[in-house]
Amino acid sequence: MHSLSIFGTSSDAGKSTLSFALTYLLRQYGINVAPFKAQNVSNNSVVTDIDSGEIATPQAFAAKAIGLKTSPAMNPILLKSGGNNKAHMIINGQSVSNTDVKEYYQNLDTLKPIVKKAFKKLKKEYECIVAEGAGSPVELNLMDKDLSNIYIAKEFDTKIILVADIERGGVFASIYGVYNLLPKKLQKNVIGVIINKFRGDLTLFDKGVSIIQEQFNLPVLGVIPYKPFNLGFEDAASLLNYKQSTQYAIIKVAVIHLPHISNFTDFEPLVIDPEIEVNFITNPAQVDNYDLLILPGSKCVVDDLLWLKQHGFENILKDEQRKIIAICGGYEMMFETIKDPLQVESKITHVEGFGRFKGEVVFKKCKIVKNGCYNLFGVMGNGYEIHNGITKKNAKKKKNLYGTFLHGIFDNDNFREMIFTQINPLYRGYNFEDFKQKAIKNFAQHVKYHIEMERIINELYE
Repeated sequence: MHSLSIFGTSSDAGKSTLSFALTYLLRQYGINVAPFKAQNVSNNSVVTDIDSGEIATPQAFAAKAIGLKTSPAMNPILLKSGGNNKAHMIINGQSVSNTDVKEYYQNLDTLKPIVKKAFKKLKKEYECIVAEGAGSPVELNLMDKDLSNIYIAKEFDTKIILVADIERGGVFASIYGVYNLLPKKLQKNVIGVIINKFRGDLTLFDKGVSIIQEQFNLPVLGVIPYKPFNLGFEDAASLLNYKQSTQYAIIKVAVIHLPHISNFTDFEPLVIDPEIEVNFITNPAQVDNYDLLILPGSKCVVDDLLWLKQHGFENILKDEQRKIIAICGGYEMMFETIKDPLQVESKITHVEGFGRFKGEVVFKKCKIVKNGCYNLFGVMGNGYEIHNGITKKNAKKKKNLYGTFLHGIFDNDNFREMIFTQINPLYRGYNFEDFKQKAIKNFAQHVKYHIEMERIINELYE
């Protein structure tokens, strides 16, 4: 059976959500399937069930949706952006080094065997691998350096589906251009195209379907109407595209949108909570309109700490009357000092924090990466740690300030109930896991209804 590559005709075409949906649907058809992405650029990562490594959120989300244990093989190369053309490289789940774009491409030949080995490892266990691409597959100056699209498709002779975002415009040019710029061998493996994020009356695009099929000689496998899906955020672009209904909201939450914000899937349970209104802010003047302020994780803690001070957040974060939750990098900023003697994350080796917690945070080269069940300020819940900073306790509370290294805390219903009933006793809460499972099923069924799933499966067996 062939594996399947999902190529976008542009960035943010919906590759991640469609890859997840197709993985889920293939599993429903009885196919032993697993998600994969050769190389991901994202500050959103989770800890794997196997080998306690880091992989990007979309592959972990797709795996969990069909009951698989996550492993580093599902995303063998992860780059976490640190700005200034720098990135932190994670290979097979483990932190390796900081690199820049030029150096990364120069070392590409050493990375291809890593990607190949990971894919082959999964292929031994699963019939079909759904391999999500990255960006556009036909950046002509980079095609020989493209691990996630061209390399995988060529190396493993995958069938290919093109995904086109009609919402951004130029859908015909993007489809025609991408298909005709693909290597001839890969053109033969293209099953067809899926038009994504359509708004309005589907019949209005009937002529568009005819044009693509008759003039481009490409099958249209489906036209998928736009449907919000506020789970599995990959990057800041997808984060800021979330849709929220606030008509029944009784609590307002502000998350400070740090320049290097990371692990913002922490806030998915809040975004989909009908009683919570969530906004991401960058201006301290906005803060007084909210009941709770969250200082999130950061890929560059010292840089973002300095950014907060420069932009007037210092007095706000020192205000003992304000209810604040500080997570991971945000937690580290709340100590008296941050030290990075080995320059693990920054060239600045010593900086003053906001001083809400006594003591210091010291960055170590060995990163803590683990899942666990933790005491979340008096209630037990699941969470995960990904951090280089070390201090005596992984969580602290002082008056209205809650600080913790733990990500995923809002996934726990009992924790949300504890925090939000303190703010508003009328808060009732909801079952996040039940909601998530229903949302996954509904979205997958939405996709299934609008695509030719049987045709895709038949092509995979050819």
